[in-house]
Amino acid sequence: MKKQLLIAAVAATMASVSMADISITGSAKVNYTNTDYDLSTATDTNLFQSDIDLKIVGQSGATQVVVGLARETDEDSGLDLEDNYVTSSVADVNVKVGSWDNGDDFVSASSRADGKFSANTTISGIKITYDAANVASDAVTVSGSMGGVNASYKNETIGEEIKVSTTVAGVSLAYHADNSDTANSDRSSIEVSGEVSGIKLSYVQIDADTGVAIDGDSWAGDFEDSTYKQSTDAVTTNAYDLSKGQDVTALKASMAIAGNTVAFTRTDVDGVTGEDTTFNKFAVTRPLASGATFEATYTTIADDKSTTTDADILDLELAVKF
Repeated sequence: MKKQLLIAAVAATMASVSMADISITGSAKVNYTNTDYDLSTATDTNLFQSDIDLKIVGQSGATQVVVGLARETDEDSGLDLEDNYVTSSVADVNVKVGSWDNGDDFVSASSRADGKFSANTTISGIKITYDAANVASDAVTVSGSMGGVNASYKNETIGEEIKVSTTVAGVSLAYHADNSDTANSDRSSIEVSGEVSGIKLSYVQIDADTGVAIDGDSWAGDFEDSTYKQSTDAVTTNAYDLSKGQDVTALKASMAIAGNTVAFTRTDVDGVTGEDTTFNKFAVTRPLASGATFEATYTTIADDKSTTTDADILDLELAVKF
């Protein structure tokens, strides 16, 4: 009888665990970076860095609780709480409340804030989204597709954002305009991408008015406004500082060779007299039998204005996702 009660208790415990809808995913990477400056008086560097991210999702029906944890070498010890939000639905309206990263793009860096609220619904194929936060800002976005063209318009407290994308004869086109109410502070990007004979090609042109700087993070490069930083989260060790009015153009070509992905990216920064900068980046990525991915990247930086930033950079990375 005691054995039967024990078996029943264990079975009940196992059932309760299996019913809990909780998932944990994440990623980790370690990097060795050697920076060799062209200027003899500059100090070369050798750095070992690591970056660990964990995402915990708990779900009950159509409601989710998401918690993100991260640990980087150049930050304080311990895991930092990053994304933390709840998603659910009320009738036909989807809601999201908490703190989350809005993502990077060509013209602006990502940002995260507490007390954010987002609600969206779809009416006759048109998606309407309302975003707000504890700070004095809100936005309404209308988006949809027609005839193969995707478009969205966001009306914000400080301006407007327009996005249009489509594909014509295998060539993808994307336009993004971030228009500010502040004079001379508009930014925009236009990207063209496609594939020719197994080679993937992408080209982007990013423009900034004289009163604003590009601080986006994308395949074109990780850039940061040298005169204004929104928070400590915006200070990125590997970001390259840009001045107001500087424009960016970039071309990327990648292809598969013998199980490797080989990519070359050329990025040119200009727009301010005497501050032209060129980045040439060559990367080889290979999946390993261990489940990790190895990537070797070699980058050269040539700055017409300041020889202190001219450098050759070798970065070796071991990364895994789970």
